[in-house]
Amino acid sequence: MVEHRSGSPDHGPGIGPDAGGVPGGPAGGGTGAERPGDERPGDERPGDAGSGVERPGVAGSGPDARWLALLMHAAFFLLLGASLTRFLMRHPGEARTPWIIALSVTLAVLYLLGPVLGSRPTPRRLARLAVLVVVWMVLVVLAPSFAWCAVPLFYTGLGILPPRAALALVALLTVFVVAAQLRLADGFDPNLVLAPPAVAAVATAVFVHMQRQAVRQRELAARQRELIDDLLRTRRELAATERREGTLAERQRLSMEIHDTLAQGLSSQQMLLQAADRTWSADPDAARRHVRTATGIAERNLAEARRFVHDLAPADLAEGGGLEAALHALAARESAQAEGALTVHCHVEGTPHAPLPDRVQSALLRIAQGALANVREHSGASAAGLTLTHLDDRVVLDIGDNGRGFTADPEGVRGARTVRGHGLPAMRARVRQLGGTLTIESAPGEGTVLSAEVPLTTTEDPT
Repeated sequence: MVEHRSGSPDHGPGIGPDAGGVPGGPAGGGTGAERPGDERPGDERPGDAGSGVERPGVAGSGPDARWLALLMHAAFFLLLGASLTRFLMRHPGEARTPWIIALSVTLAVLYLLGPVLGSRPTPRRLARLAVLVVVWMVLVVLAPSFAWCAVPLFYTGLGILPPRAALALVALLTVFVVAAQLRLADGFDPNLVLAPPAVAAVATAVFVHMQRQAVRQRELAARQRELIDDLLRTRRELAATERREGTLAERQRLSMEIHDTLAQGLSSQQMLLQAADRTWSADPDAARRHVRTATGIAERNLAEARRFVHDLAPADLAEGGGLEAALHALAARESAQAEGALTVHCHVEGTPHAPLPDRVQSALLRIAQGALANVREHSGASAAGLTLTHLDDRVVLDIGDNGRGFTADPEGVRGARTVRGHGLPAMRARVRQLGGTLTIESAPGEGTVLSAEVPLTTTEDPT
């Protein structure tokens, strides 16, 4: 029930001592790719306890891997068909022929099931691999020329089994290949004993190396995806932080705008209406003047509120004429509202080389409004002055009064803060946003001078 050795036609071309190790040769010179289906996209296998890496299989999902897998399929069926044809040509009509044909068909069907069953080492796939190996071994015992078909079995076992089990299977297949070669040879040939194991060892080493390279590439791709996700998350967090900072800055700016306009105007109206209430019976004419003055302030506040809705620019600036005209109008209005109790003068020195930026004009006007409101409410002064000085690289606004003054700390703020102490911090914030400085000089009984200096060549703070 075995093929003849001496003088047997089974020697055939390429199966003699000169071709010793050929069955092992394809294993060493193989493509290094598993059959299609031994690895599918996303069909990963956990690494075995001693491997330290995941076992994703070599086939992969790229076009080159698919072509290599197709080549392995074609090579297997070509080798199987050639081995069966050779047997039928050299042993026609033997009793074992039906068995050889049946086992060959079974081997082909089991091999075709590989892509269907996949590559994870599940019990079903391991059973399919075991049956596949057993059928091949029986074929090799009946017809040694079927040892050629060991090539795909090497890669199937290496792709499905854990490393140690795969190495054991490769060793077993190599033993059968050596035995088949020796049966087909005329005599003992050391090359037939040593070459197949050497080639199988090289093939196994190459396959394992390719597996590990594939794992490293997957890990690198995973790390790159994590880095990209981190980058996107950081960008989203940065954008959210910038939005929050922009919102806070806008809230601060609006609070300063409201304090310097509506709040100050409402405070003045309250004082005037209270004064009118006190003098309504004793001096109706004075009470009416207070009411008219409060009405004028209400009209200005209404204009400011409408301007807030439009573009949050000061109403005086929106009327045209620039900062100088707005300061003159502010001084005249404050003098009229005080009804002789406070006289405000405005003076402009120098000529600007270019129109002042809108932000600078708006900030200086708001500072002047806030400072004069403080003079009116807290200083008890009879005279105050606004001085706008244009220099080559900066503009300076001075607001002075002859009031009672106060003891200022190094920052120029009263030592005892009150609830209504938002004016000076707001002024400082406005000047700081423009890259300038705010200084206050004051002493008890000597009045107060507030100076806001804004550079014209420094980039404005975006905050």
